[in-house]
Amino acid sequence: MMREEIVFGPIHSRRLGSSLGINLLPEKGKICNFDCIYCECGWNKDGRGDKSMPNASRLKEALDAKLQECVREGVGIDSITFSGDGEPTLNPDFPEIIDITIELRDKYFPSAVVSVLSNATKVGKPEVFEALKKVDNPILKLDAPTDELVRRINQPQGDYHVADVVESLRKFNGDFILQTMFLRAEGFDSSSPEVLAGWMNIVLDLRPREVMVYTLDREAPEEGLEKFSLEEMEALTRPLVEKGIKVQVRG
Repeated sequence: MMREEIVFGPIHSRRLGSSLGINLLPEKGKICNFDCIYCECGWNKDGRGDKSMPNASRLKEALDAKLQECVREGVGIDSITFSGDGEPTLNPDFPEIIDITIELRDKYFPSAVVSVLSNATKVGKPEVFEALKKVDNPILKLDAPTDELVRRINQPQGDYHVADVVESLRKFNGDFILQTMFLRAEGFDSSSPEVLAGWMNIVLDLRPREVMVYTLDREAPEEGLEKFSLEEMEALTRPLVEKGIKVQVRG
């Protein structure tokens, strides 16, 4: 699933509709400070041939051209979405790029939303936090409630603590979307009490405006992973819904 363009699509997203993707990372490589066992882009070690990231001016040129093309061809866009091959907030021009994207969105597709899919590791940086506050959908990841479990499923590269991420997310005052992958692997099960109860406690503490729960949809780099059914995920998250949390479940 390596994206070979800065701007790609639109593609149909399970969660965001017609989504125009933005990849702020290498066109022919992968840079991420997570190495998730389920990542559709594969292992970090297999994507290190290209380390160049697009700067703000290059992104502006590519996005402007693509949006003009979509207008000419009558292609609808529901979301302009930062995803790509790794963690988008690692791009040093991320704050400036967000400003450019909002400006171009307002010019060409004012009804579209701007979404950022992030692992939330850089929310503690003031400039990244302020940039994420500007977008319509800051979609921020938390797959597990403890450092040990995060190491198993997300394999963070460097220093990572769930408590620090939770404190950073608290600054949004609930105005963000929490995304969580549900799966089963050796040594990890999203439905086990240690995972589910701890995760739910964090959700109820932060009370995000929405929780996006999803499961495996494409080939993963680690073998033996098991996806959850839609019915399983709905049942597991029902206690959150009953407590007033908006939950979107995607199989």
